[in-house]
Amino acid sequence: MKDVNKRYLALIVAGAMGLSACGSDGKDGSDGEDGKPTPPPTVEASSVTNVEMIAHTLEEGLVRFEFEITDEEGQLISGLVKANAEVAELTEKGIGRSRDDFEGTILGGSASEATEGASLTEVESGRYEFVAPMASVNAGTEGLIRLVVGGGDNIAKSRYIVVAKSDDIHTTSTATCHACHTDYAASSLKHPSYTAINPEGKTDLVAGCMTCHGNIARDDGGYARNTLQKIGHINHQEFEKDFAPSNCYTCHEKPITRVYSMQTCTDCHDAADVGTRGLATQFNAFNEGEDARLFHKQVTARAELRDTHYTRTLAPYINDGLEWEEYPNGGWCTDVALFNTAAESEVQLNIAALYSDGTLTYAGAYVHGYQNDSLVGRPSPRGSEQYIENIDGSRSICYPHLDGLETDYRLAGLTASTRVTFKQQDEDGGYDGVSFTSYSDVVDHAGLKIQAFERRHSVTADSCTTCHTNETNYHKNGSYNEGGKDCVACHNNGQDRSAKNSAPGFGPMVHSMHWGVGNTATSPEGEANSAAKLNAENCVSCHAEGIDLDVIPNQYILSKAYNGGASGVMTSPITANCFACHNDDSAKNHMLQQGGEINVEKLEDWYTLPTSESCATCHAEGKSYGIDKFHVFERAL
Repeated sequence: MKDVNKRYLALIVAGAMGLSACGSDGKDGSDGEDGKPTPPPTVEASSVTNVEMIAHTLEEGLVRFEFEITDEEGQLISGLVKANAEVAELTEKGIGRSRDDFEGTILGGSASEATEGASLTEVESGRYEFVAPMASVNAGTEGLIRLVVGGGDNIAKSRYIVVAKSDDIHTTSTATCHACHTDYAASSLKHPSYTAINPEGKTDLVAGCMTCHGNIARDDGGYARNTLQKIGHINHQEFEKDFAPSNCYTCHEKPITRVYSMQTCTDCHDAADVGTRGLATQFNAFNEGEDARLFHKQVTARAELRDTHYTRTLAPYINDGLEWEEYPNGGWCTDVALFNTAAESEVQLNIAALYSDGTLTYAGAYVHGYQNDSLVGRPSPRGSEQYIENIDGSRSICYPHLDGLETDYRLAGLTASTRVTFKQQDEDGGYDGVSFTSYSDVVDHAGLKIQAFERRHSVTADSCTTCHTNETNYHKNGSYNEGGKDCVACHNNGQDRSAKNSAPGFGPMVHSMHWGVGNTATSPEGEANSAAKLNAENCVSCHAEGIDLDVIPNQYILSKAYNGGASGVMTSPITANCFACHNDDSAKNHMLQQGGEINVEKLEDWYTLPTSESCATCHAEGKSYGIDKFHVFERAL
């Protein structure tokens, strides 16, 4: 890592020429001393300290840094008296930095301005040289170099900066960590102030952590007792619902073909209470080029199954050619077809045959009321009374008892959803299976197409699967994929679900289950689930493209979940979502004063009536009190 960062030399020369201050007559400017430019203004205190790296070099027994510092307004800072640097060395055992009292070979090192032989010199206004003695460092040292300056009464401490690092020393990244933690520096977890940036100012979380929590533990010559891989593997085994530590792809985007110590495997297997037999053979295999992620087959198999299949749902239609003794006029049906795309040309599969051999455990459907781009109920409140296996392999699911459509849903369109579940292991598929849900076009009560099915779904496709990683279902064959679209078939505006009295609909229920009263609803002991450890205001975890309150359909949600489980009430949509987390009396009164409605009496044709809430007037993005002023919708750089 010799002279890794000399990138500003041309800019320095150009800047010096620009400061020469010559007049049009060829003489020096009158403001400065003859032959010298006027020095820029400086300050001696700051509330923010920004560091611009100029250069660094590794020499025998020391690291030399050159940098410039400015305050929050871009003014040069004079009088810096504090600096600290660390080098974590890359060895055959991985990244390590020893403590000074380690009785063995010292790896890397650290130094501050107070270290014997160190010097911190202001070479010109706002520009410094820091010489950091480290006996074990030489010009050929590889690994990580980290620097921080400032601190004390006057000059604020800067962000930690990863000045340089060797190539390919990480198997994970800031992006994969921030998929859940969003902005670790703003969290309340361990050591957020140590979150590092690179010289360009972008977060380099993993490198910053590894300067202390490298691959080598303290007793073996490292700095911290817990390596970063141990922290990551063990701390991420405690999630309550449908998280698979063995789904390595969540954190490790690229193949892992080198692991420095088998302890990495043992730590994880011991914590998960999984046998370690055969680990040595596997460890040797992936250190010879095989991808370590592939040894965890269960999740991989589910993911491959999901990647190579999909379903198609036919719009509801009246089948009057069928004969039921109890329903002589036929009934409403929908068809579901299952396809395999693994081959060069896709193949339609035979659902009946897959049922017979135990491959599938479920293939059902529901007919929904549809109004204003929202699902407003389910005319088919119970399961189908007839299945018809078609020659092409599709299945017709029919409801002869739907004779009340003209009364209960006379103003709504009709759409169908179907769900097909592949059995996995020895379970029935409701939880353990791999499920596929799809929605049909919308028709009127005569069966004529009105429009394609559309529902505003403001979360990203991987919003749920970032944390719920094991490719299974939450319950009732509803998977986490595609941002939980499966769940909408049951948790929507019109299916008056209680969800443990957490919140109605889909969005409010998800909000509450993670950060509202529902957070403890699923625990018999009333303990908070793991989502409580994440910053609730970091909405970007799910809403990566923001939230536009102006386009939320002005559609009531039936809300017995907010009414102690007693039905017959409805709530306006933005209010329902906000109240899921902001549920104290003050917040509730504010919502009601702005026209929000909570648990008002359900009216006939409720799904056609506009609400009177005016939340978006002040709280739409970009407004003076916009939701983006209080919630984070952008990823940390």
